[in-house]
Formats: sequence, C-alpha cells, structure tokens
Amino acid sequence: MDILSNRTGYQITPEELKKIQLIQLELIQEVNRICQKCGIHYNMVGGTMLGAIRHHGYIPWDDDADIGFLRKEYEKFREACKTELNTEKYYFQDCRDTKGYRWGYGKLRRKNTEFIRLDQEFMPYDQGIAIDIMPFDNVPDLKFAKIMHKFICFLYRKTFWSVVGRKTEKNVFKRSLYKLLYLIPEECLIRSYQKWINRCIKLGKTKQVRILTFPTPKGVYGYDRKWYTDLRLYQFEDYRFPGAKDFDGYLKVKYKNYMDMPSVEKRKVHPISKLTLPDIHE
Repeated sequence: MDILSNRTGYQITPEELKKIQLIQLELIQEVNRICQKCGIHYNMVGGTMLGAIRHHGYIPWDDDADIGFLRKEYEKFREACKTELNTEKYYFQDCRDTKGYRWGYGKLRRKNTEFIRLDQEFMPYDQGIAIDIMPFDNVPDLKFAKIMHKFICFLYRKTFWSVVGRKTEKNVFKRSLYKLLYLIPEECLIRSYQKWINRCIKLGKTKQVRILTFPTPKGVYGYDRKWYTDLRLYQFEDYRFPGAKDFDGYLKVKYKNYMDMPSVEKRKVHPISKLTLPDIHE
C-alpha cells in the first residue's frame, strides 16, 4: 500500500533530544575507541563538524551525527566491528551485511532503542538510535568524467531509495519510476553497487572524494581529499575528535555561510513515528 498521507509523526521533546544526543555521543566514543585500537583514521563530517566549530558540540536541534572515512579506512572499520565492537550494546549495519538495508553508507546503532523513521516503518531491519558511518570514494579529476560520475551516483541513490519512494512519492509519474526501479532484485543492486565502488577505487588517489549515494551541493562534484587526511582535534561536547584542519574551506563548500544560524523554521529534525530510549541502567 502506498503511504501518501501527510502524517506529522512523533514529536521529540527537548529532554528526549538531549538523551538521543548523549546516546549518539556514546556511539562516537565507541567509534573512536575502535579506531584508536586498530589504527583506523576517521573524522567528523557534515553537521557534526559544523557543530564542533559553531557550537563546540551538538547543533542544539540536531538529532544525528556523521562520521567519515576514506573507503580503505571504512572497510577496515567494517571488518574491525566484527571482532572489536561491543555487541552487548551496539550493532553495525551495511548493505552487504544487513538484509533489506538499502543505503550506500553504514550506521552504528544502540541496542534496546528505537528511532523509527516516519514512512519507513515497513523496512525489514532494526532501527535503533544511530550515527551515520560515511565512506568517501574517489571522484574523477576530469570535468566530463565528474559529470558522468555524479549522474551514476544519482541513479544508484534513487534506486536504493525506490523501496521508500514507491510508497511515499506524491508525484504519480515519479512514484511509477520508483516502482520500476524497485523491480531490480536487491542482490543484483548490491552486486552492481560493489562493482561501482571497485571502479572508483581503481581511479587511484584523485583530488576529490564523496559519498556515492549521498547528494552533494549544486555544482559540487566532490570534496577535497585533504579534508579527510589533514586533520586536527576539535572540542565536541566534553571530548575531542578529529576533523578537517581546513575546516573553513570544508564548511564553506558544504554550507556556505556556515556561522550564520538558520531561521527557526529551517531547524529540521528527522521525522520519526516511534522513539524508544534505553533503560537508565542499560
């Protein structure tokens, strides 16, 4: 059945948001612990990096966290999770390991929690409170190749999203396209996507990298590699985590006037239908 109603979902209270952020901070600490033990390089990206610079911690209304890895480091982390992750409290998801998980990046989640995305209740995997684990892949250096690369990334993103878009897209034509894309068997999609990753790996050490199934700003094909290799530590809440040394260059590309606070109506959170927080003793 299509899901086309304008549901408002579960309204997160300020107290609940603070608890969500504390759980996500716990997840970042687990990433940091594993990476330090195994010699894996990571850094804060997206809104988490913005929060570190503008707020020295969480953006006050933010309900997620973003951790980035160059592809080689991401694969090291994925493997390390099989032996080093505290599985009594956490679990890691990747489209190659989790049936029905159709995103091109991973998530580290807290057990005994729920953060069910609105209109994604039917997805067949656990949706605990999470942080995004983002792999960054090579982008071609030549302009025409960049354009084609971005288009192929767009196609993969839409094909992954088709499982949701076929039910939630209000435009009849687009919803029909999503239904067609969803006919591609999941196993074939994952195999094809892995081949695309491998092709990007073969590009070598290009000037720019990007998350293959996550949109980039208009006119942006990738992000400078140095923003993921030339790092320093930044204060984030009561901890210090790595981020781009050239934070100004990165955040200007990502957010333009990044020190300007958005208007209240633009301070968005992810719409959810259910929230379950862990027992205080867990």
